[in-house]
Amino acid sequence: MSASLKNQFDSIIFDLDGTLWDSTGNVALAWQAAINEVDYIDELMTVERVRSITGMTYDSIFDKLFPNLTPSQRAEVQTLCGKHELEILHQKGGELYQGLDETLNQLSKKYKLFIVSNCQSGYIEVFFKISQMEHYFIGHQCFGTKGNPKAENIKDIVTDHNLKAPVYVGDTMGDYDSATKAGVPFIFADYGFGKVENGQVATISNFTGLLEML
Repeated sequence: MSASLKNQFDSIIFDLDGTLWDSTGNVALAWQAAINEVDYIDELMTVERVRSITGMTYDSIFDKLFPNLTPSQRAEVQTLCGKHELEILHQKGGELYQGLDETLNQLSKKYKLFIVSNCQSGYIEVFFKISQMEHYFIGHQCFGTKGNPKAENIKDIVTDHNLKAPVYVGDTMGDYDSATKAGVPFIFADYGFGKVENGQVATISNFTGLLEML
């Protein structure tokens, strides 16, 4: 990997799903449990369906997954999914990507680390509980906090923590678009769930690749 990005940044902002861990299997179980509680949905929630909406805001996810429901039905399902999701992930968690602890440990010695995700409130806290890696991060922001899109939450992190040269690491085109709107360079994690063809300052094929690059 190129060493051209060394000493260019003072901070790293991470996406969560598809970048730090993969929780899609247990999220699918949780959402299926929610679906089973209502009598107006007769379909299966698969890992593939969950991955197809990863990176979208929590509200937009349910608009896309259940376009034929009434607003009240969709709101009910979203509430049930959110409840089951946090409950199951508290128990089962997600799959941490290989080398996560070691890599964050080394990066935290040189950079300020943050998380910005489009998840619901409480989700990042579950990740911290399962991974035991909260101590590496200075702050975090999510869609559920203020209902703002990811670009605005990235801007908030940059402003609130007076970051001078941040970089964002994510795995979807939505992540790239959000970072670009926030004026932050983007590193593409191609081991995740999405595709970014161009525009990124670098691409990593595994999480530990950040150590050599940064």
